[in-house]
Amino acid sequence: MGCLYVVATPIGNLEDVSLRALRVLASVALVAAEDTRTAGVFLRRHGLNPRTVSYTDHNKNERIPHILQRLDAGDVALVSDAGTPAISDPGVELVAAARAAGHEVVSLPGPSAVVAALSVAGLRCNEFRFVGFVPRVAGEARRLLEDAKSRTDTLVVFEAPGRLRKTLALINEVLPGRRVAVCRELTKLHEETFVGTAAEALDHFTSPRGEIVLVIEGGEATAPATDEAAALADVREMKRLGLSRAQAQTLIERRFGIGRRAFYQLWVSQGD
Repeated sequence: MGCLYVVATPIGNLEDVSLRALRVLASVALVAAEDTRTAGVFLRRHGLNPRTVSYTDHNKNERIPHILQRLDAGDVALVSDAGTPAISDPGVELVAAARAAGHEVVSLPGPSAVVAALSVAGLRCNEFRFVGFVPRVAGEARRLLEDAKSRTDTLVVFEAPGRLRKTLALINEVLPGRRVAVCRELTKLHEETFVGTAAEALDHFTSPRGEIVLVIEGGEATAPATDEAAALADVREMKRLGLSRAQAQTLIERRFGIGRRAFYQLWVSQGD
């Protein structure tokens, strides 16, 4: 039983590939590539000449049975045009089919435009959400940004150069003042990362070109509103009933979600 290797390939600079990926690509019986011409340029750059077959979202139904047959005889590698297969690129169905047929599926991690953009944006990224390309339908794009108003996670999207200004204008309308990072041509000769508000980005990108990743900063976390009068009344009653400060603190923090310092101020305001 052969193994299906899911191989990340460079998103621009052809030197951004692991030694392990090159070793595997040199040893497999077949490379399933989103575009055999693009894959050929990369493979020849590293002195490799494996047999290749195209695998796209358009021909996946006819290609999957063929690739599964090849897996019965040996290992196969899956690559996309750039970055990691099966993430906004073809491959999900092939991975599922290979695993269902009993084949081992192994990831060879590497370049990812999403992670590369997050790493150079300088924006909060403890939590992020990647949704692929910005929706083409204006209403759907607006709903995506409206939803981001109340979220604290960073939003990552792809955008075409011809649509960038339209998207920036919408961000400026829905999320004015929110910082964005426009990452263009990552790892390529004309790589550029611009960080600022959407309005500032509109002034900067008058005629954008190249492949673009947008990183939109998440909103600030807001503490739940506290009903101070109700909390104060409860503190007063707990004191009257003879509860200790520690006992009252546990109950008040749990009931109203306030911190230790805020509780202390309430407690001392009622005297000993």
